[in-house]
Amino acid sequence: MICALFLAALPDPQGASEISRPGLDAAARGLEWLAAQQRPDGSWAADVGFKLEEGYRVWNPGAGHVGVTALAGMAFLAGGHVPGRGPYADVVERATNWILGQVRDDGYITANETRMYSHAFATLFLAEIHGMDPREEVRPILQKAVDLIVAGQNAQGGWRYQPHVADSDMSVAACQVMALRAARNIGVQVPMGTVDAAIRYVRDSAVRDSNFDNHRRPNPAGSFRYQPDPFARSSFALTAAGITILHNSGLYADEDIDKGMEVLEESHQGFDAKYGIRLRGHYYFWYGHYYAVQAFHMAGGARFRDYLKKVETTLLALQLEDGSWPNEKGPGRAYGTATACLILQIPMEYLPIFQR
Repeated sequence: MICALFLAALPDPQGASEISRPGLDAAARGLEWLAAQQRPDGSWAADVGFKLEEGYRVWNPGAGHVGVTALAGMAFLAGGHVPGRGPYADVVERATNWILGQVRDDGYITANETRMYSHAFATLFLAEIHGMDPREEVRPILQKAVDLIVAGQNAQGGWRYQPHVADSDMSVAACQVMALRAARNIGVQVPMGTVDAAIRYVRDSAVRDSNFDNHRRPNPAGSFRYQPDPFARSSFALTAAGITILHNSGLYADEDIDKGMEVLEESHQGFDAKYGIRLRGHYYFWYGHYYAVQAFHMAGGARFRDYLKKVETTLLALQLEDGSWPNEKGPGRAYGTATACLILQIPMEYLPIFQR
């Protein structure tokens, strides 16, 4: 296990005591699989497409995927690998160069018809790279990428799949705010008005009193909706996304956060059983826990340890023999594996964005 051996040689990271040896070994196997799947140009191939209700419609199969490449790159960063350091330094370097090659003149980071999810992941990845290993050419690119996010915010304070559209949803918004926070952490200019509008968007999407959505599914008090519509659906994943937006906007002690955390704790087991185990790593499962691990990590203490034990049990049960993780509805195994490795390694706090 090349990654496990490397981690053993590093100084003890802040949250290492919160991670089990099976969890670390699983992440190490996942990184080995990811490294073997990286294409010579530095990208990872995945199915470019979009969610359709609970399905996933593919329009560009097996293409170099900006979002998946950024997530895979962050999975290596989360394990302590940066350009010039660690057994996977070259993997990270190639991923960085490929993403830099996909930046358009207007700052939009896209390839093979990837959209704003991918742009946000790529912006976050470049900000974390610059924060850990400064590269002079990255900062102006980051500013343009951030400017595009700022300009793409709609009147409600959210974002959607494409820049400059009137519609929005909670999950896309969470990705953008996380990218903005990472960029602001390294000195890239982010207008406070953009952050304030994002906070307002989350507040407007909070479920204050339990009700039912348009399909008669329950929206429990404390959860967050897909959009600021009183009858839009809420879910574990959307609630985790809403909490993450508030955290990344600088709010930590907050009634909406406290109530949302209670909803996450109550719905965690059912969410994993359906979208993790039964549906074999559905994209809801992966993006839900991408946000949930951040929400619980920020909460810390027994609440985080209990969450990590539960999600780790699910991840260990899902991991395939070759070290990868399934994603039968979504971009594919590279996406599932990158996200699983991030979830398992976040407690080590190598990535600046995940430091308490």
